[in-house]
Amino acid sequence: MPATFSPHRGNHPSSQRMAGSGETRAGAARAGGLDAWIDAMSACPWPAHAGVRPARRVGGTKPRTALYTPQERARRDATPWTTVQAVLAPLQFLVFLISVALVVRYLQTGVGYEVATASIVLKTMVLYVIMVTGAIWEKVVFDKWLFARAFFWEDVFSMLVLALHTLYLCALAFGWWSPETQMMIAVAGYAAYVVNAGQFLWKLRAARLEGAGAKQTFGGPTAAGGHAA
Repeated sequence: MPATFSPHRGNHPSSQRMAGSGETRAGAARAGGLDAWIDAMSACPWPAHAGVRPARRVGGTKPRTALYTPQERARRDATPWTTVQAVLAPLQFLVFLISVALVVRYLQTGVGYEVATASIVLKTMVLYVIMVTGAIWEKVVFDKWLFARAFFWEDVFSMLVLALHTLYLCALAFGWWSPETQMMIAVAGYAAYVVNAGQFLWKLRAARLEGAGAKQTFGGPTAAGGHAA
């Protein structure tokens, strides 16, 4: 008795196409779910750092917002605290450069401990001032004293800078460790400050690019704001 030919379901061309399209849709769903998970878990205001494109919509979610909303940009341009930050930031950097030279001279030669110590204390005082005024600036612009979305990671690293500078002052005031160890704590604080300054400079560049784009789109004025951006 001749056997009746019955093709397997998977061998039929239309079945193969349907299976292929189903796998494609499943793969796209998995990719979309991964992107959505990255969006949900990443607190970083820079989505490119997490591998996510800023303007992409995934699963109906809103795209990443700009560094400033129009209202925040207007408040940034209007508040005098923006000018305060614009003055204090380069002042702190100047004090930092002078202090670095004095600290390095002491560590290399053992000469000039008093003036190097005074320069570190001055640098720390300027840091405290810029931290307080920066928090006021964030409150005015973003309605948050610290850790506003646009400057979240900059503020996080600023806490490390603040902690190291404060540790130096405590070591100096209470006589903890040797003068050389105290100076090395200051050097660690200065290294963290350089990284933090780089973060703010990068954000300043982003703010300028964003402002230029807003000017081209809306024809409005632009300005680089406080908190180093």
